[in-house]
Amino acid sequence: MTAILKNFIGGEWVDGSAVTKNINPSNTNDVVGEYAKADKAQTEKAIAAAKAAFPAWAQSTPQARYDALNKISLEIIARKEELGRLLAREEGKTLPEGIGEVARAGQIFAFFAGEALRMIGEKGASVRPGIDVELTREPMGVVGMITPWNFPIAIPAWKIAPALCYGNTVVFKPAELVPGSAHALSEIITRSGIPAGVFNLVVGSGSVVGQTLIEHPDVAAITFTGSVQTGRKIAQACVTSSNMKKFQLEMGGKNPLVVLDDADLKTAVEVAVNGAYFSTGQRCTASSRLIVTEGIHDRFVAAVTERLKGLTVDDALKAGVHIGPVVDQSQLDQDLRYIKIGQDEGAKLAWGGELLKRETPGHYLQPALFTEANNNMRISREEVFGPVAAVIRAKNYEEALAISNDTEFGLASGICTSSLKYASHYKRNSESGMVMVNLPTAGVDYHVPFGGRKGSSYGAREQGSYAREFYTTVKTAYTHPG
Repeated sequence: MTAILKNFIGGEWVDGSAVTKNINPSNTNDVVGEYAKADKAQTEKAIAAAKAAFPAWAQSTPQARYDALNKISLEIIARKEELGRLLAREEGKTLPEGIGEVARAGQIFAFFAGEALRMIGEKGASVRPGIDVELTREPMGVVGMITPWNFPIAIPAWKIAPALCYGNTVVFKPAELVPGSAHALSEIITRSGIPAGVFNLVVGSGSVVGQTLIEHPDVAAITFTGSVQTGRKIAQACVTSSNMKKFQLEMGGKNPLVVLDDADLKTAVEVAVNGAYFSTGQRCTASSRLIVTEGIHDRFVAAVTERLKGLTVDDALKAGVHIGPVVDQSQLDQDLRYIKIGQDEGAKLAWGGELLKRETPGHYLQPALFTEANNNMRISREEVFGPVAAVIRAKNYEEALAISNDTEFGLASGICTSSLKYASHYKRNSESGMVMVNLPTAGVDYHVPFGGRKGSSYGAREQGSYAREFYTTVKTAYTHPG
């Protein structure tokens, strides 16, 4: 009988009130593991443990934090193949992508290990004579973390690492679909030497564990990555909470990729296919709107179609696979529903969109390419979160830019062009938090800010040194010699 993997609360592994099964989307007969689910009472215990541990951890030395984060980083990187296999097995992204994500998580912890040593303040003169002014940053307190299933190690890493770096304590609620990666990461963190209560893992539902974190007065801040609908509810709850919680939201995207007549066709095709379809299109930064000018439109569509025909969709752990399965039946149903919506709206399904059968039962979907779409269609305005992209024809650059910005979202955008003029103009005028030139919209670095505008993000940026804006609060101190 497989052991049920436990939650981690106050320095101890504890049983839950129920059990959740972790199913492999590449083979739904394969149970990856069974995991304890926390209830409200256990979540409250985790919050209490984090609160009790906060004063000492907040006063710990930069060296102690560096040592812990560096140790976490080294173990993650040393085990990247093993952990990448686990990630691919439970989430469905291909093995190379899984290994790459784990390596990135290790790099994130290494970066914030260094940041722990770079925490410095400012000192200046007051406008009043004889007074010194000091600006310092202090940790927030207990941080509740609610993370999604699509990046089950990297996104937790870019929340947990800065929280610990700046002296906060953590209660971590991963997505129920991917408890294996969360548990493996948590085990590594527990071996880093941090004191009991500084880090806590509670697997469970958003309606129970997540809601408890949001409502509890001892949680100082909430960092969330997930859907727009849930993000808005969290924002309302934090604003009306008794302690006016600080909150940070990373939500949806309907990211445009503009392809101009002067673009290198091969580059544009690779950028579009990578951004729209790799990781099964299950990335908030995926380029699901391909806005293509008239002179290159037909050649681009033909070349993308040929490229899609050459992609292999199969078990995420198999060698040579380009696209793994959709994460679960619910997400697959959503993808199929939007494919039908696109057809009903009058867009042409130029390629794909069919269910596929493989050796093992899984959620396999042929990548779908729509043409003859316009920016008013639901498939152009609503986030599908699957391997579905729509081509929108534009007369020229000016119209392409206008279509690009005509969205409630503003996470990532991209342009393929050989023109410095258009590239520079697009970088300046694209209404998104991240802009790519001749690169997929879904590729980002870990040492610079991540985040968007409009309906995609709210609050301080994640990653890089900008993470301190969320995980710390500024104190201004005035001193007179007396």
